[in-house]
This record gives sequence, C-alpha cells and structure tokens, in this order.
Amino acid sequence: MEPTLRPALSGGLRLLLGLLGAGSFGVGVLAVFVTENGTGAGVLLAFGGVLLVLALLGDRIESLEFGGAKLGLRAAAAEKFALAEEAARRGDAVLADQLRVEARALLDAAGPIAADYRSVRRSMRPGRERTHEMERVVARARELAATQSFQPTEVLRWLRDGTDEERITALAMMQAERGLRDFDGALAAIQHPHSAFEQYHAILLTASMIDDLDPTQRHRLAEIVKAERGLRFRLDSDRWRLSEDLLRRLSRPDST
Repeated sequence: MEPTLRPALSGGLRLLLGLLGAGSFGVGVLAVFVTENGTGAGVLLAFGGVLLVLALLGDRIESLEFGGAKLGLRAAAAEKFALAEEAARRGDAVLADQLRVEARALLDAAGPIAADYRSVRRSMRPGRERTHEMERVVARARELAATQSFQPTEVLRWLRDGTDEERITALAMMQAERGLRDFDGALAAIQHPHSAFEQYHAILLTASMIDDLDPTQRHRLAEIVKAERGLRFRLDSDRWRLSEDLLRRLSRPDST
C-alpha cells in the first residue's frame, strides 16, 4: 500500500490529524502500563506517531509509503540544514542544534536504500548473485546523492557511526558526489571495515579521490592499503585487483 500525499495539507485537516494522533499516542502510552497487549499498544503508538508527523510536517511531505516506511522529506531536510547554518551565523546555537536534529530525522529518506541492502545481505547466500544485487543497491545510493541535497557532515556521520547498511550508503554517496567526500572517513573504512564489500567500496572511493590528495595523504593511503593486502585480501580477490591499480596510480608522479 503506497498512498502519496502532496503538499500542502489544509490547516484544518492538520489540526484534526494532530488531535487524532495525540489521542491515539496517549492511549498507546496508557496501554503500555495497564494492559498486557503489547502488540496493540505498539500499533496505537505507531499510528499516533504517523498522524502527528502528518499534522506537524504536512506542508513538507512529498511522499509517504506504508510498508516501505518512507517519508520523502529530503527537500525539507536540506532546507532545515540551511536554516540551521543561518541560525548558527546569527549566534543562535540552540535553534541551530534543534534544526539540525529535525533535519537528521527527515534524512531518513535514505532509509529504504539501506533497508534494501540489509535485506539482500540477509536473504541471499554469499556469491556473485548477491554481490550483483548489492551493487544495484549501491548504484541507487549514488543516484540519490546525485539528484538530492545532503549535508556532508550527516553523510560522514552515517559512515562513522551508522549501521552496516548506512555505512555502505554513505560510501556510495561519497563516490557519486565530490562535495560529500571525507578522506579520513574513507581511510577508516579501509582499516576497520564491517565487511569485504564495504572495504572494496572504501578503496574504490579513495581511488576516485587520488587527484585531490596531497603527498602526505597519498602516502598514508598507500601504506594502509599495503598493510590490508597482507591481512585481508586474497590474491584472486576483487579487492586485490583494485588495490593493485590504486597503488600503481599512487606511485606515478603525475597522480598529483
């Protein structure tokens, strides 16, 4: 079921949704303490939460997918980040922090891509077919980065602190958009990967960054990749072949 809502909801309708959402959420909270029906209480809480989101953000919602659990609020998130930067320049740190928190919540729009990656990894056995399906998810993340606005600090947060699926989404988005890239973040993903697939894409990301690296960064990258080749790579692996090309490019004087 994938109904689509287009902005904007009328003020009266948003007020009604807010009242219904608050009522449902309140009953759900009460049910948690007075009933043993945890499922019913959870449904009330979730339903009330959705209604409250519609009431509060109804003028910004681009799409809502029940089942995919996707709120298409990327444009609103970008706007909130811009407002946060403006507030910070005015010296209003409290408002800036509040706007950033709200924007991060809206950026869950990338969640469906991460969820698809998680689903593929869990439902398919390791092998070329699974790798092919994961690459298709990565391609979608690159397309998302190329067509939507994201804050570099937020994408870096996914890479550093996110789940496995959020990390691979961040790497793919950095591959697609130079403005989202972070050398230290990519280097950390090579040294401390959560999977071979993630490490491959971290190396692939640094390969796309070579022309922008200074001599010190290029030396660090080469040393780390050489160390990882001795720890994790098989001679016949895609990572080994990718690292061979990377080290060859780093050794050329014209790679600067």
